[in-house]
Amino acid sequence: MSLALAPLDVSVEMEANLPCRKFDPDLWFSDSPAELELAKSLCGDCPLRVECLAGAVERAEPWGVWGGEIFERGAVVPRKRPRGRPRKEDLARDAALRVEAEARLAASGLSESRNAVRLAA
Repeated sequence: MSLALAPLDVSVEMEANLPCRKFDPDLWFSDSPAELELAKSLCGDCPLRVECLAGAVERAEPWGVWGGEIFERGAVVPRKRPRGRPRKEDLARDAALRVEAEARLAASGLSESRNAVRLAA
């Protein structure tokens, strides 16, 4: 069989359009909160976003950006905080972001996965 007659592998073409395949993979596993926010924003238009997030929830990914959400120690966190003690307004913003993340997961139908997704406190 010649290569000209080999079937076209559509998955290879699709992977080329995924943000995590186009950009530096280290961006999705950065220590910098700003870089993680950039990675989250790049996931917004990804055609596999929901499947990626569902897989990460199922595997309890220890860290990184998966499906547009940040995982830390197997839980979804609203945003990665820099080192040091958080300011009071940051704590309030985190609480609001946690509610938003829960709502987005519920809207995606992922909140029932693994008996509800565990969100980090």
